[in-house]
Amino acid sequence: MPHGSGMKGTAVKRRTLIGVIGVGLAVLPVGWALRQAVNGTKEDWRTDTAPLERAFPGLGSLTDAKWVSTRDNDRLLQTPDLVFAGFARLSPGKLDELTTSHAFVSEEPTFDFSSGFTKPLADEGPDDPQWIRSPELDRSSDNHSTSLWFDRRSDTVRFWASNPYG
Repeated sequence: MPHGSGMKGTAVKRRTLIGVIGVGLAVLPVGWALRQAVNGTKEDWRTDTAPLERAFPGLGSLTDAKWVSTRDNDRLLQTPDLVFAGFARLSPGKLDELTTSHAFVSEEPTFDFSSGFTKPLADEGPDDPQWIRSPELDRSSDNHSTSLWFDRRSDTVRFWASNPYG
């Protein structure tokens, strides 16, 4: 065996190993992006209902939710207030109960989810909603406000609440 041939083989193995590691590192972000595309942007909104049930006790138990908060994931909003915005599904029969005990009018929401911390919700919510609203169910005072819109066909409530816990 000629002198130094072992070193040449080691150098080839080292370059091969470096190449394999480099390809692996390049594939990691691609794999993450594919998982995000398949799984949606679940990290961009919250799905827990307990904070919403505490903030909106008149809505009762909620069965599903997609919502954001100004205090989630270091989102910046030019306000010191805690703001919740999003959608939640009411339990079966709850909207019928609410419409029986409160006056409702047809009214579109006064905001969209196209900018700021609410952007992850822009394409969420019920298909072709027919929003109704009860001024009696909205709350407003010096330090908090809540606006609720309901879609009768999907039992969905769309909400915007500043300092929802009062």
